[in-house]
Amino acid sequence: MNEGKRILVIEDDEEISKLLSFILTKSGMDSVVAYSGTEGLLQLQNNTFDLILLDLMLPGKTGEELIKQVREESMIPIIVISAKIDIENKVQVLKMGADDYITKPFNQEEVVARVEVQLRKSSANPLRTAEKVWRGLKINSEKLSVSLENSELQLTNAEFDILSLFVSQPEHAFSKKEIYERIWKGTYLGDDNTISVHVSNLRKKIAEITSDEYIKTIWGVGFMLK
Repeated sequence: MNEGKRILVIEDDEEISKLLSFILTKSGMDSVVAYSGTEGLLQLQNNTFDLILLDLMLPGKTGEELIKQVREESMIPIIVISAKIDIENKVQVLKMGADDYITKPFNQEEVVARVEVQLRKSSANPLRTAEKVWRGLKINSEKLSVSLENSELQLTNAEFDILSLFVSQPEHAFSKKEIYERIWKGTYLGDDNTISVHVSNLRKKIAEITSDEYIKTIWGVGFMLK
């Protein structure tokens, strides 16, 4: 499943970058290492990758700056691996467009598992099986595009999958546990704000186009498309 997948590792610590490359190679993936944000951007401009593993504290361009710049042109999955453990930092980079966040020191098996989840989502997500329509929303699974009242929504992979899930069962209240396990394909270990941040981003992007409410919070349960 992982054979031929190319991962860009942007990490200035040589030992950590070597470890990440070893982990990926052992799992059947190809890895390319960049030791600064500037070098990482140059790699992205000249080569094709399936996913980015990104440190935040980098020379040249910071990880945060790189996320913003990449998201202007691409929806490639981005997993942040950082020593910053504050929830504020995690929320900030998820709002910028990162798809996942792993704190250092990391577990090798967890890194591989999270990379594989993002690769599955970006290549063959079962939620992306047909065009879905709800009110003014249209989701095209072939083009991986979403329009609202004929205006295109620029969504990250995680936002796309959450909205696809909601549209697949409108007016169904999804718990955070159900959302996580159906999209991330893992065991939900408790509320870490990840899903709330992605939903908040969706609401903001929808609000830029229409004042109509599409995503409703069901207190004590989760979220529902209305």
